[in-house]
Amino acid sequence: MCAQQNTASSSDDRQDDDRPLKVALVVDTSGNGGNGTSNSATQWAAELQRQGHEVRLVGIGAPEYPARENHIPLVSWISAKQQMQFAQPSRTLFDRAFEGVDVVHIYEPFKFGRHALANARAHGLPVTAGFHVQPENVMYSAGPLRYIPGMNAFLYWLFHHWLYRNVDAIHVPTRLGAHLLKEHHYGEPIYVISNGYQPRFTAKRQRPGAEPAGVPFRIVASGRLANEKNHVELIEAIAMSAHADDIHLTIAGTGPIRRRVMRKARKLLSRPATIGFHRNVDMPDLLRSCDLLCHPSIADLESVSVIEGMACGLVPVIADSPLSAAGQFSLTPESSYPVGHPEQLADRIDWWIDHPRELNEWGQTYAEHTKETYSVEQSVKCFVRMEREVIAAHRAGRRAAGDTDGR
Repeated sequence: MCAQQNTASSSDDRQDDDRPLKVALVVDTSGNGGNGTSNSATQWAAELQRQGHEVRLVGIGAPEYPARENHIPLVSWISAKQQMQFAQPSRTLFDRAFEGVDVVHIYEPFKFGRHALANARAHGLPVTAGFHVQPENVMYSAGPLRYIPGMNAFLYWLFHHWLYRNVDAIHVPTRLGAHLLKEHHYGEPIYVISNGYQPRFTAKRQRPGAEPAGVPFRIVASGRLANEKNHVELIEAIAMSAHADDIHLTIAGTGPIRRRVMRKARKLLSRPATIGFHRNVDMPDLLRSCDLLCHPSIADLESVSVIEGMACGLVPVIADSPLSAAGQFSLTPESSYPVGHPEQLADRIDWWIDHPRELNEWGQTYAEHTKETYSVEQSVKCFVRMEREVIAAHRAGRRAAGDTDGR
């Protein structure tokens, strides 16, 4: 649900309330379905268009406003392993993409986004930005740098200095994200809006009554193969399970520690695991073919993969971590375990296997709750409301109110 801000508006503003918007979405990698931020931007662009708005995607892989890649020594090599590329700024591209738009929305605080901000301001346009790159996630992939005291705080400061201090409003997907920004002294208006999920993630048919899942019991996890996603802990937990011999694990993702995760699975698991990249278009069928979703991640601003799994009727078991917002999705204690304790994750897995009636009933409950709460349609409506408030405030020469919980 979106909370309407109590901001004064002129008669001209009120007449514009229903006018379709022209929005430029600026994201370094806009054509890669394996990158969460890119995937979210593409989904929002499609839904914005479905709701009657004009959208201009700007970035690598964009259909009409494509950017060239900015090759950064070593950094680009590391980021490519996580399905991420950096775009090369172009004044000509921005001039063409921003001509006649109402507002520019930037997804990342890197060079491409910063130059987009400067160009948009030169055109006199209001600018909003999404906070999708969590510094904690960056540091978990930064090797020895992660152990230097204060590095997380430094990245929050750096991102703020680069981009967020100069925008009209910030979008974050969860209340945890808003809390972290305020904790690091972000004073800009903040709007909490879930990234949502697409309607093609529909619920599977649940087994009747207490009918068990059968063998193998299929567990799925989804996300980048990176340290903070903590897939090794899931592998350790399955190896500790009383049903270890009957479990098949699928991890949908790729990333810098892929070989380490695969070695661990080969060493500990009775059944060979399926580990590798899956196209987002194939994910609904994969999720519906599984029995339980496990999400052991240490750091997440939201985790759309969990939302998608629940929408498909999967019960989740989610790590309770102070740096992960995914824990908010848990509707029952059996769907949560303390991060860093694989033995307790194993207990949760065994509980669901041993209680098939509850697994079937809660699967339906999670699917219904997700459909009511996290649809991309509702999220985009909240985003449009945010943009209209920012546009109205920009015209009036003031700042939007912010602090809206749009979930």
